[in-house]
Amino acid sequence: MSAYILADMTWPEVKTALETVQMAIIPVGAHEQHGPHMAESCDGVLAEAMSKKLAERLYPHVVVAPTISMGISPHHMNFPGTITLRPETLIGILRDMVTSLKQHGITKFLFLNGHGGNQPTLSVATTTLTQELGVECYQAKTTASAKVAFKKHVHSQLFGHSCEREVSEALYLAPHIVREDLLEKGDIIEGGRWENLRPGQPIQGFYTYDEMTRNGCIGDATQASLQAGEDIVEEALESLTVAVKEILAP
Repeated sequence: MSAYILADMTWPEVKTALETVQMAIIPVGAHEQHGPHMAESCDGVLAEAMSKKLAERLYPHVVVAPTISMGISPHHMNFPGTITLRPETLIGILRDMVTSLKQHGITKFLFLNGHGGNQPTLSVATTTLTQELGVECYQAKTTASAKVAFKKHVHSQLFGHSCEREVSEALYLAPHIVREDLLEKGDIIEGGRWENLRPGQPIQGFYTYDEMTRNGCIGDATQASLQAGEDIVEEALESLTVAVKEILAP
């Protein structure tokens, strides 16, 4: 066994693993539209794939818990198929998972997040559950630390959803969720109210994705590549591995 994946293990195997496991990684995704060229399961699939690769690097000290495959996606609800949770629902699921795993002796948790819309809720969850349950909770975005690879491979001013970055990651981690014959650039709606509410603006606020993009994409997925995905994912994994090892150090 090169990584502990809870969903694939029997209870005697888990019992043995708990002799060395210090942390549970909980992949957190979303079920939402990703334009015409990516499956709606994208964020959960990529979060789980990243978690498994991270667990291989950190074996035998971490275990990957079952993936939370839905997240905070109200901004995508005007596209068919999207399912969204309320923030309190996601926090409640995390609370129950952490409480359960704490009973088995695990006291450190990493919420490995594949969906930007989850980040505010996960920030609240890490603070709340750490204090409430007497454990250590942390969060990380799957590939946010891949700064060098982003600079090399991502050239769109507006990117981050079904774009060259995300499609490249999927080509490396889960190519089955990509429709390579349907790749499109984001069909951006210029001059909308969304432009004044984006991160970096003086005021941020809620807007829906169909206010910003007609096809549900931003960036330029036609520029995605397997090599870019490998560079992004491996750089991020290296950063995450170093950071987690510091948390696990006695």
